[in-house]
Amino acid sequence: MSRTLIKETINKIGEEVTLEGWINTIRDHGKITFLDLRDRSGLIQVVITTPSKETLTPESVIKVTGIVKKRPEKLINKDLPTGTVELDPKEISLFSKSDTPPFPLDTPGHEIEESLRLKYRYLDLRRPRLTQNIKLRSKLVQAAREYLFKQDFTEIETPILTESTPEGSRDFLVPSRLQPGKFYALPQSPQQYKQLLMIAGFERYFQIARAARDEDLRADRGFEHSQIDIEMSFVDQQGVMKLTEGMAIHAIEKTGGVISKKPFPVFTYDQAIEKYGKDKFDIRSEKEKKENKLAFAWVINFPFFEKTKEGDWTFTHNPFSMPQQKSVNDLLNKKNIGQILTTQYDLVCNGFEVGGGSIRSHKPDILKKVFEIIGHSEQEIHKKFGHMLEAFKYGAPPHGGIALGIERLMMILTGEQYLHEVQAFPQTGRGQTAVMNAPSSVSAEQLRELGITLSPKKQEM
Repeated sequence: MSRTLIKETINKIGEEVTLEGWINTIRDHGKITFLDLRDRSGLIQVVITTPSKETLTPESVIKVTGIVKKRPEKLINKDLPTGTVELDPKEISLFSKSDTPPFPLDTPGHEIEESLRLKYRYLDLRRPRLTQNIKLRSKLVQAAREYLFKQDFTEIETPILTESTPEGSRDFLVPSRLQPGKFYALPQSPQQYKQLLMIAGFERYFQIARAARDEDLRADRGFEHSQIDIEMSFVDQQGVMKLTEGMAIHAIEKTGGVISKKPFPVFTYDQAIEKYGKDKFDIRSEKEKKENKLAFAWVINFPFFEKTKEGDWTFTHNPFSMPQQKSVNDLLNKKNIGQILTTQYDLVCNGFEVGGGSIRSHKPDILKKVFEIIGHSEQEIHKKFGHMLEAFKYGAPPHGGIALGIERLMMILTGEQYLHEVQAFPQTGRGQTAVMNAPSSVSAEQLRELGITLSPKKQEM
């Protein structure tokens, strides 16, 4: 007999079915035992009146064949979608017996030590709260994809092994075996590749991109993250913002979120600093906060450059951005640098930055001047970005894009306080991976193949 999902049993009263899943709970009342069976679709009560040949424990995986029966009216569980039915088992088979889990799975889990939860993440993910978070994340991504495909976008993957470039954070480096002493970098974003795709003529690109940044960890930031990455040709700032807003509304509302203000309000950077003291702010009323509504807002007119602690210039967001038209001459002449405004736009929601992008530079002289202003020599510019300058010579269309952080959106949508509550296998607060113990030592043979020698200090650490 083929398998029936638990959620389907409400339409199969009087029929014999075979269910497969995990034992959620066992309640032994002597002559009768109640067992709640769980699969990906829900829970059902199994009523055992004849002792099972198998030794059953919570979280064991079993197959049950039996008759679906209607529960007596007074025993209906209104909190359960299948609470009107129960299963009278004829045969129970044990696929896999479970030991007692190291922590309870029927609580929200916040009280359990993080390192323990991540060591047994495959168990922690059975927790209903986390299961729902991961499923909701999938629905959010699906809704974003639906919207973008309807807008004539093409989904394209870009490389994971790429070149180290200055994008605001430290790179994760990967040593090359075939070219000893040289390194790949994991992408902080697909920035250059998506611009090259615009030059290639794809005009509308997106991907659900994985990105890695070796930066200090905090509640809403990890070494790895996923983003809805978008780039479009022949578009201005308003065009990108309009499309992004439409996608965000579609995806958020399709996954059950409630947005308080549509269209999204727009603030200049100066207005945001004057009103909120920062460019990541929360515009909700106290009532809207209690109702867990989402309040999006745009921030525009950012300064292109800012001073470092050492007194040098650096970019505020992205060196590949186009300056605003009124600032182009100042940039080309390297004048009034502190007053140059960029075409950057950030999307904020409930006090978090959830997305950011810009109209990109598509002219080699502008891109080159940006890197000169932040202190790169002619040789460094051509070594690191010569391929982009070369590509711009072959008909680069005006283009722009944005990236929205999926984890940040999910934290807001679910009301979670920590990024690791909306990822399947996150790192600990100290950067240790879940379940597997990375970073870890590797063999001397692997190091020899890569031409790497560890210093005594590193070996001690």
